[in-house]
This record gives sequence, C-alpha cells and structure tokens, in this order.
Amino acid sequence: MKAEEIIMAKTKQVYICTQCGYESPKWYGQCPKCKEWNSMEEEIVQQSPKGIVSGSKTVSVKMINEIEGGNEVRFSTGLKELDRVLGGGLVLGSLTLVGGDPGIGKSTLLLQICRFLGEKRSILYVSGEESMSQIKLRADRLKVNSNNLYLACETNVESILSTCRINNPDILIIDSIQTMMCDHVSGTPGSVSQIKEATAAFMHLAKEEGITVFVIGHVTKEGALAGPKVLEHMVDTVLYFEGEKNLNHRILRTVKNRFGSTNEIGVFDMQNDGLIEVDNPSKMFLDGRPEDVPGTCVTCILEGTRPVLAEIQALVSKTAYPVPRRMASGIDFNRMALLIAVLEKRANLTLYNQDAYVNVVGGFKILETAADLAIVLSIASGFSDFEMPGDLIAVGEIGLSGEIRAVSFLEKRIKEAQKLGFKRILVPARNKLLHEIEGIEIIKVSSVSQAIYKIRNSK
Repeated sequence: MKAEEIIMAKTKQVYICTQCGYESPKWYGQCPKCKEWNSMEEEIVQQSPKGIVSGSKTVSVKMINEIEGGNEVRFSTGLKELDRVLGGGLVLGSLTLVGGDPGIGKSTLLLQICRFLGEKRSILYVSGEESMSQIKLRADRLKVNSNNLYLACETNVESILSTCRINNPDILIIDSIQTMMCDHVSGTPGSVSQIKEATAAFMHLAKEEGITVFVIGHVTKEGALAGPKVLEHMVDTVLYFEGEKNLNHRILRTVKNRFGSTNEIGVFDMQNDGLIEVDNPSKMFLDGRPEDVPGTCVTCILEGTRPVLAEIQALVSKTAYPVPRRMASGIDFNRMALLIAVLEKRANLTLYNQDAYVNVVGGFKILETAADLAIVLSIASGFSDFEMPGDLIAVGEIGLSGEIRAVSFLEKRIKEAQKLGFKRILVPARNKLLHEIEGIEIIKVSSVSQAIYKIRNSK
C-alpha cells in the first residue's frame, strides 16, 4: 500500500468511563474495568486516517551516561505551607492540578500567591467561569495589585495557547479545566475528551515554552477529581484542598508530585482577607480540648515530615436496634470496625450490643495506623466510662492478636507532644529509643489489654 492510499477520517460514537478512561462501543451501567456505576458517558470521536507513511523519522537515542543531569529550577510561591507540599517551591515548566470542593478556596489560593509571584514574574490568569470584574473584586479583597498580573476570560484552548506564545508569561493559571474547549475535539466542555485534550495541550505548552502552569479542577460528589483518572497521570503535581465548610481551617494535601514527597500537608486558616498560614497545626486542632474526661485521647501522626497532634473522641452507648450502629468521621470505617473486633476478642469488652461513634476533632483525616492505640483507648474509655488523663497521648499500631506494633519516627512524635505540654506518652514496647527524652514520661506497652489496664490505674 502506498502512502497516498489513505482512508479519510471518520467519526464514531463511543462510551468512555469518566473514572478510568475505558472505551466501549456500547453503554454499560457498570464499567467493565473499574466497576464504577453510571460512569459511562457518550462521546463522538474522530478516527485517525489509516495508511502507511513512508520515510518516517527515527528517534534519536543516547546512553544515560552521556546525558548531563540538569538541576530543576525552583522558586518560592510566597507561602511556606504551599512550598512545603510542592517539595520546596514551584518547578519551572511544571503543570500542577489543584482540586477541591466548590468554595473551598482554590481560586483564592492561586490568586493570593500572585501577590508575591507578581513582584518578579509575569502571570496570566485565565478564567472560564468568572468575569474580569469578579476577579478584580476578589483581588482587591486579597490586596493583590501587581502590575505583572494579567487577566483574561476565555474558554478556547487554541486562543489561550496563541496568547501565551505571543506574550510569553512566566506563570499561567487556568480556572478551571472543566470549562476549557478544543475546536478540533467533539464534545461539550467538561467531557472526557475535552478535558484530556485541554490538559495535554497545557502540558505541552509548559514543557516547550518553560511556562509554569496551574490548573484548577472540580471534584465529584464522591470527592474525586471530575474527569477521567488519566487526568491525574498527565500532570506533574496533584494537590487536594480539604476542609469542612463550617470550619475555618483548610488542609492542602499532595496526592502526586514528580518533584517531591507525596505525604506533605499544608495547613491554612480561611479569613476575610484570604488564607493565613498555620505554623503550628497541632495547637489549632487541640484548641478547646476537654481534659480528664472519658472517651477522648490524643495521638501524634506524621504527615510527611511534619508531626501533627490530633484529638480522637468516641461515644459508646447501648443500642436500641438489632444491629448496632457504627459511624466514623476522620478515620477509615473498616479500620474502626477491625479495632472494635480486637477490643471484643483481646480485651473482653462487650461491644456487640453497643453503638459506637468515632470522630477526629476539627475535620482532620487520619490515614496512618499509628493512631490505632488512641482510637482503641478512646472507645474503651467511652464504654467503661473511665477518665483519660489530659496530659497523656498514645501512639501505636495494633495487630489482630492485640499486640501493639512499632511505629516510625517515634522520637519526633515524642518531641512534638512535649512541645505542646504533654507529660506522658504511651508507646509500643517494641520501639527502641536511641536516647531518653527528659521532661516526658514514656510508658511502654505491648498489648491492648495492658494499655487499658495502665490507663485505668494511672493517677
């Protein structure tokens, strides 16, 4: 077949899963690949012309030892908490995706950093949702008045790319990716094909022109980024904004970062004049904590390199239903059910006829298993109605046989507890301390029953 024998491009109708990107010629109620329900959306796509192209160019290759390693160019955003989650600052030519619930503060955060970045770098802020006057009102409230900040209201990706290549800004902010539209792609803005093509276009712009790009993304009602899961794989960094709308504090969490750790968090306090950095989140989460009361215990978890103290509360009461209720807020529900089963089997607590409600105060979410011991003690304390000492915290992972397993970076956790005024800490007996720490009593326990016994008999 010659190169001229090419079949003209045709369009076809397919159904694409918004969660994993699976394509199918027919609709399914449940995606065959990721098993999500009602995630298949209809799309009209163009088939690429078929044919053999003669004289294709070969790809140049090099030995890895012949390539000179280049240092990544980083610069600060002006917010230490944001720099922390980015791994030390923004990387030149990177693409960062910021997701979160509506009204959580995504646009506020990106507009606020323009106040510092605009001192030395040119910024193009493109909005597909708001008018220039609306952005100006928010900028005045945030006291952002840089001469290097330019605004545009546009949804056409090709127009934005042309503008960037002519004006060559240092930083590009897209608000939001769900409003962007490519002319050569069928489908409405926010559809799977439009989001994929728009993100790919901005990624090529970032790498070719060296422009640092921020993209704001909406989330679904389940809390995941709207659009196909491949969207997160295309970008360099994914940040999630978390927090309860009725609370002032906000948590910025890294989900993916090609240039740094994915375990760091940044903590902010939402005020009328913008987001205020919180240098000591432990103090904020423990503000107003009751002391010497049943059903509450403090633990220390690690978010990346930062130790954070969090208060866990439990309410246990006799059920009025055939099946007891279990509710968890801030911790994994299955993990809570597992720990209740350990308490019943290994500590002889009768919980099968008790409702159990566990909550992490302040809307904080705990993912680390080092909080197991504090969860167990708060449930046991709430059930047996014995007081938990106000100057004590607990750290340790619990196994199915009731043993308390070792945790990492124990000395860093102890020093954080000491800094906040705690005098005693329950730690796994399996942990080996390099040296004793003055000013705080270290109580070593090896099992759940031993930990409960020592707390009940402490003064």
